[in-house]
Amino acid sequence: MPTVGDIVRVMDSHYPPRLAEEWDKVGLSVGDPADTVTKVAFALDPTYEVVKAAIDSGAQMLITHHPLLLKGVNYVNAATPKGRIIHTAIRGNLAVFSAHTNADAARPGVNDELARLVGIVGDTVALDKQEESLDKWGVQFPAHGPVDEFLAELFAAGAGNVGEYSDCAFRIPGVGQFRPGEHSAPAIGNHGELETLDEVRIEFVGKRKDREAIRAAIYRAHPYEQPGYDCAALAPEPTRTGIGRVGKLKEPTRFEDFVRQVAHALPETAWGIRAAGDPDATIETVAVASGSGGSFLPVAARAGADVLVTSDLKHHVVDDHMAASTMCVIDTAHWASEFPWVHQVERVIAVELDVETTIISLVTDPWTIGMRKDS
Repeated sequence: MPTVGDIVRVMDSHYPPRLAEEWDKVGLSVGDPADTVTKVAFALDPTYEVVKAAIDSGAQMLITHHPLLLKGVNYVNAATPKGRIIHTAIRGNLAVFSAHTNADAARPGVNDELARLVGIVGDTVALDKQEESLDKWGVQFPAHGPVDEFLAELFAAGAGNVGEYSDCAFRIPGVGQFRPGEHSAPAIGNHGELETLDEVRIEFVGKRKDREAIRAAIYRAHPYEQPGYDCAALAPEPTRTGIGRVGKLKEPTRFEDFVRQVAHALPETAWGIRAAGDPDATIETVAVASGSGGSFLPVAARAGADVLVTSDLKHHVVDDHMAASTMCVIDTAHWASEFPWVHQVERVIAVELDVETTIISLVTDPWTIGMRKDS
């Protein structure tokens, strides 16, 4: 039989803790890694009612999205809310584990499940990586010139950074040719005469935001009056991890119809969903950010999204956004945007480990009444 530690290792392989935000508190909150597990329960929130339901189901481990101890507490005696949960879990021999922002960023993760439910098809890009889009550069340089010094200037301008690696470049030897014009000032060759010489093509990547700095470095450090270079935008990598997703619907959809589609796709809550935007607007590119994603409004707009689906939006944040952008907004219940992930993570554990599984289907959205004025 697998142990708590075995399940933790599987979870960490699918939702690496290194992907969690610095402020997050993910992992094993309660439990002994050596304890044997025959049944695992899954839920979004480790509330007292959820913990009791997991114990009553016969589970020895509860996996949730939201951490039990996200905010610091000074006391865990049974008379306190958190203490009551911890004491109940220990007495019931229940280990409690969470995968939070690491599950938001992982692929597949919380945001991929939300993207699938709202109708996004095909490849998606992590929403919070949009500002790190890359350019691919190529520069021709005289083969016997100061190549290393030239590269140093480019790297200082931001070129050649790939993930955890820096000073990255590729050199291709070749033969270049050019004919200087009458009013040129060639570093090599004569007016009107075809010149050929050994050159090296230097290829590297650079962040889009550094494009003009890199271009300036080329002109500043290159010996030619007119450097030969090219710059092409790279397509975002669909497998890259990160918070949120951006992708396409199968076909363009009227906004009001898309709102209805989202409402039917997500788990039902007392107050449902709300939306801002022109009901007749055409929706094709959709951004999603599970949970509290108000900070992604400008990011999604820059990414070219027609709508952002997220949760916990504030009046003034949306009001300011709608005054500056045509991108529509859908605000769902926080619980509804993230609960579908529990089905995904249940499949992960059921496939890799010989344990029984159960989903605690209690609706833990704190809002229990949604009401409109009678018409």
